[in-house]
Amino acid sequence: MSIAWAGAAQRSRAASVWLVAGLLIAALIVAMISSLFTGAVAISPSQVVTAIFAPSEAGARDAAIMWAVRLPRTFMAMLVGACLGVSGAVMQGLFRNPLADPGLIGVSSGATLAAVSTIVLGQNIFGMDATRFLPITAFIGGLAVTLLLYAVATRDGRTSVSVMLLGGIAVGALAMAVTGLLIFIASEQQLRELTFWSLGSLAGANWTRLGSIALCILIACAALPLLMKTLDRLALGEAEARYMGVNVELSKAAAIGVTSLLTGAAVAVSGTIGFIGLVVPHLLRISVSPSHRFLLPLSALLGALLMLAADQIARRVAAPSELPIGIVTAMIGGPVFMWILLKSAPDRV
Repeated sequence: MSIAWAGAAQRSRAASVWLVAGLLIAALIVAMISSLFTGAVAISPSQVVTAIFAPSEAGARDAAIMWAVRLPRTFMAMLVGACLGVSGAVMQGLFRNPLADPGLIGVSSGATLAAVSTIVLGQNIFGMDATRFLPITAFIGGLAVTLLLYAVATRDGRTSVSVMLLGGIAVGALAMAVTGLLIFIASEQQLRELTFWSLGSLAGANWTRLGSIALCILIACAALPLLMKTLDRLALGEAEARYMGVNVELSKAAAIGVTSLLTGAAVAVSGTIGFIGLVVPHLLRISVSPSHRFLLPLSALLGALLMLAADQIARRVAAPSELPIGIVTAMIGGPVFMWILLKSAPDRV
């Protein structure tokens, strides 16, 4: 009887997961289409279709806007959101903490410091505009800090996630202090660039940057199927996972590597964007399923959808200018996360 009940419950959960996945895919398609119509220049639906599928027959302006601006920006928003959503799910599984965030392992701090240093010191010391190297330096900075924290947290072949967490907080504070010093010596034009980068923006989306982040995603996706079952077992505790045959240290290294790769790529092309990696997996875990074989792909879909929606809000609210997308995600994600916490918190007497 209990076996039959468990089987029925499992089938019901799988059906709900497929339903949620279908709804997310449908919403994502609608958001993609809407994104192609969003911009400072009005383009009719027929012109959009012509510019995409028959650019030679469309006007030069429409084809240029669609292929050089809106298409790469739409795909960039989806990939950045997917990266942050999956990174958050992996981090929460690794730390066994639903409040964990991809920035905890120092990727965001390192990338931010490297980007600010590139913007300010490139002009002030080397006398050149180094902003074209921004994605590369930001990615290298995030990866370097992650490797440093991993080395500090590893002793006798074992990595302490708690030490890495505390080290990430310390590095974040130090990076903020150095960033503040660089902002103090920055020029007015550099301050404007720093503001948009530190608050997130997809305005610099192009096919080259899209290709770089897509390559990072492909590399990370090769390891994700191996992490799904491992993260479920780590949720029971490291000792229990070892009894179940999990190579805990290798799994930690793989999870940290995947997270640093995805988060570093996202931060490098879009700047610092908060709350996506925190809210998305937490919301799916309490509403759909805590199993990572469902959680990781659904986090990618929901992260992509929320980033597309936030990007369209950022472009529409202050058109023809645009808000930094990090402001939009914080204004949406903060209240939503507070609502989740209040709803899931136990009643207090």
